[in-house]
Amino acid sequence: MTPKYTASTRQITAEPYKLDGYLESGKNSKSLTVADAIAEMLENLGVGCAYGVAGGAMASLWGALSNSTMQVLNFRHEAGAAFAATEAYFATGSPSVVFTTAGPGMTNALTGLFAARGEGAKVILLSACTSAGNRGRWGIQETSTDTLPSSGIFTSGALFNYAVTIESADQLPQIFRRIALGLAQPGGFVAHLSIPTRLQTSLVDETNLPDLGVGSLSVAASEEAIAKSVELLSEGPFAIWVGFGARNAAEEILQLAERTGAAVMCSPRGKGIFPEDHPQFVGVTGLGGHGSVMTYMQSATCLRTLVLGTRLGEPTSFWSPAMVPPGGFVHVDIDPQVPGVAYASAQTYPVQADIKAFVQALLKHMPENTASAISLPNPEQELIEAGAPDIPVRPEVLMAAIQKVIVEGSDAVVMAECGNSFTWSTHFLRFAETNRYRVSTGVGAMGHAATGVVGAAQARNGKAVAIVGDGAMLMNNEISTAVKYQIPAIWIVLNDARYNMCHQGMKLLGLTGADASIPPTDFVMIAKGMGAEGIRVLKESDVEAALEQAIASEVPFVIDVIIDPNRVAPSKGRNQSLAAQGVKATPAKNSAVQISFPNI
Repeated sequence: MTPKYTASTRQITAEPYKLDGYLESGKNSKSLTVADAIAEMLENLGVGCAYGVAGGAMASLWGALSNSTMQVLNFRHEAGAAFAATEAYFATGSPSVVFTTAGPGMTNALTGLFAARGEGAKVILLSACTSAGNRGRWGIQETSTDTLPSSGIFTSGALFNYAVTIESADQLPQIFRRIALGLAQPGGFVAHLSIPTRLQTSLVDETNLPDLGVGSLSVAASEEAIAKSVELLSEGPFAIWVGFGARNAAEEILQLAERTGAAVMCSPRGKGIFPEDHPQFVGVTGLGGHGSVMTYMQSATCLRTLVLGTRLGEPTSFWSPAMVPPGGFVHVDIDPQVPGVAYASAQTYPVQADIKAFVQALLKHMPENTASAISLPNPEQELIEAGAPDIPVRPEVLMAAIQKVIVEGSDAVVMAECGNSFTWSTHFLRFAETNRYRVSTGVGAMGHAATGVVGAAQARNGKAVAIVGDGAMLMNNEISTAVKYQIPAIWIVLNDARYNMCHQGMKLLGLTGADASIPPTDFVMIAKGMGAEGIRVLKESDVEAALEQAIASEVPFVIDVIIDPNRVAPSKGRNQSLAAQGVKATPAKNSAVQISFPNI
C-alpha cells in the first residue's frame, strides 16, 4: 500500500460576518419572555423564515415567532417543514428555523433534519419539551429522558452539531453565542434548542443578552499546501472532480480549468458548478452519470485528480477503482475528516481549506498549460427514437422538454427526488450555471424534493420545480402549504403506478415475489382538491405545452405525467457497486443497459 502524504497545515482567517450587534450601548433594562428573546436573537442571526407545525406545548414560542419580523409558515407535516427549511437555506444562504411541538412533533422532523445535516445546511430546530416538574408523570406528548433517548437528540452528535435543553433563562447568552459561532463556521450547522413549555414565558433581562457580532471563519490552505499542490498537479495532466462543496467557487474553477486544460467532471450534486456545455466537461460521475467519464479515465491521459468539495461517497464514485488515476488525488475539503477516506488505499494529498480560497491561491501559482489540446469525451447525447407511439410518455422525452422549457427557458431551481426521478434528471438535464439543480445523495429521503420545493420557491420568491415520482408524492407533499401562502412551486410527477426503481431493480436481480405496484393515482384531482392548479399529460405531444402553462402560472401547479414504466432508468455503475457488496445480480439481456436500484 502506498503511504498517504502528510496532511497539510491550515490557517484560520477571519472575515466580517454579516451579523448586526444585538445591543446598543447604554440600552435601558427591559424584560422579555424567553420566547420573545429567542425570536429577537434569531432575527439578529439573520434568520428570515421559520417552518413548522404548531402545538400547545410550544404555543408561547409560536406566538413570539409569529410576532417577529420572521416569516412563519405552518406546514402539514414536520418532516416537510424540515426539508423546506433545508432547501430555503440553499436557495438563499441564510440560516432557517424549524419549529415543532413536543413528542411526535419533534420526532417527525428528525428525517428532514438528518437530511439537513447530511446536505450541509444551516438550520436551527426549536422544539418544545415537557417542563421539569411534570416529567415522568405521563403528561400529554411527554418529551423527556423518560420517553426518548437523550443522546444524539438532545445532545450534540451525529445528528446535531449543537443541541441543548434550556432549563434556565440564564443559559441564553452562552447558547446563542455558541449558535452564532456555529453559523459563522464554514460548512453546515444544524442545532437543536429544546425549550420546556413553562420556561417559554419566564422573563429575561434584555440587557444580559449578548452582542452576536462575530467573525465569519474561513479556512485557508497554508503556503506549504499550495506549493505542494502546484508541484503535484504540474507533474502531468490532471482532472478536476467538482462536488457540491465547491459551489461558491464556480468562477475560479472555470479559470483553473481553462488555464490548465484540465478535464472536469462533477458529482450529481455538483451539476452546473462547471458549465455542462463546456468542451472540457467530461460528465457527471456516479448515480445517473455518464459513460464519457469512464471513457476519459480509461484513456490513461490523467496522472492525478484534483478533488474539490466532494466526499467521493458511493452515489458520486461507486468506490470504483477505475476512478483512481496513477498518481492518486489532491483532495481539498473544508472537513478535515473527508480527504482520503472514501478511497483509503489511494495515494492522497489532503488539504483542509475553503474551496474558493484554495483555488484562488492555486491560480496565483499554477502555470498555464502550453501542451497541445487533448480531445476530451463529452457526455453522451442519447438520440430519442422518432416515430414512436405518442402514449405513454417516455421519460427521456419528458426530460428533453424540461431542458427546453424549464432549464433553458426560465430561471427556476430544479430539484429531483430520489429514485428514478433522480437518475433520469441527473443523466439527461444539462446546466450551465451553479445553484440551479438540487438533489440529495447522502440521505435521499422520499419526500425531500416534494416538500423542499416549497421552501426553495418561497425563500427565493420565484419558481422552483420538483421532479418527483408518484410514490414520493403520496408519501409527503406540501401542496396545501403552497396554496395557503401562494408559493409558486411546480411538481412534475413521473406517474407509473410503481416504486419503479425498486421494481426494475428487483427484476434485474432476478428476485421475484416482491410487489412494488401502487394503485393508479390522479394527482391533478388531488392538487385541485387542495386549491392548486394542475394538468394531466397522457401524450408526448402535450408535454411542452403543459410545462409552459405551469411556468406561466402564478399559483402552485402539478403536472401529472403518465410515463412509460418499462423505460429503463440510467445508472452507469450502480449494479457493480451492489455486486461488490454481495448482492447477486442476474445479467440484463442487453449488457449495455444498466438500471438503478436503492441501497440494500
